Amino acid sequence: MLATSVLADSAVEHYRGSFENRAMYTPLVTAALTLAVSGHGVGDKRHGAHTVRDTVYALAGLTGLIGTGFHLYNVAKRPGRFSWHNLFYGAPMGAPFALLLSGILGVTAERVRADASGNTPSVFGLPAGRTMAALSGLGMLGTTGEAALLHFRGAYHDPAMVLPVTVPPVAAALLGETALGRPGVDRRFTRWWLRLTAGIGLLGAAFHVFGVARNMGGWRNWRQNLLNGPPIPAPPSFTGLALAGLAALGLLRDHPDA
Repeated sequence: MLATSVLADSAVEHYRGSFENRAMYTPLVTAALTLAVSGHGVGDKRHGAHTVRDTVYALAGLTGLIGTGFHLYNVAKRPGRFSWHNLFYGAPMGAPFALLLSGILGVTAERVRADASGNTPSVFGLPAGRTMAALSGLGMLGTTGEAALLHFRGAYHDPAMVLPVTVPPVAAALLGETALGRPGVDRRFTRWWLRLTAGIGLLGAAFHVFGVARNMGGWRNWRQNLLNGPPIPAPPSFTGLALAGLAALGLLRDHPDA
C-alpha cells in the first residue's frame, strides 16, 4: 500500500517537475520493484526470507532516505530557506519518508518470515510485534505532519480536512502504548481505531478525487488538474500504516512476547 502510494504520488509530482534531475526516476523504479516483491511475498507460502525481496526492500529504504535529503536540500536552497512559503511549495519533505517506511516494514516482514516455526518472532533481536507497532506509530506521526502542513496551506476550508490531523495521531499514541505496554492485553479499541484510520486514508483519496473535479474543467482538464489539485495517492499512506499496525497487533495476539 505504501509503495503504491509513493509510486503514484512521485510519478505525478516528478512529472510536474519535468524530471529535471535524472535521480527523480529512482523512486518510481524502486517503488514499482517494492510493489512487485510485496505481491510476490503475499503469494509465496514458503517459510523464510527471500534474498531478492530483502534486497529490494533495503534499496527502497535507502532511496527514501536519500530522497528525504534531496527534498530538504530543495527547500533549503530557496530564498528564505525554511520559510512557510518554501515549506508549502517546495519539494514535500515527508513524501520520500513513505518509501523509507515501505522498505523498513518490508525488511521487518521478511525477518518475521525467517523466524523458526514456534519461536517468538523478532527483528534483529527486538520483539517483532512491538517493533512494528513503534514503526507504524512513528510513520503515522510523520504522515500526519505532512498532511497538517498541506491542509494548513489549504486553510482547512473543508471541515473534513481536520480528520487526517486528528484521527491518525490518536492511532500513533495507541500504537506507542502497544509498543511499550504490558503484554497479553486485549487491545480491541486500538484495533477499532486502526481500522478507522485505514478508512480515513481511503476516504481522503475520495475527497481528493472530488477536489480535482472541483477545479476549472474538472476531469475533462485532467492533465492540468491532476498536477494542481490535491494529491490523490497521498492519503492511502495512512491506510498502509494502519494495516501495518493491525499486523503488529496480530503478531502480539499470537505471540504475546513478540
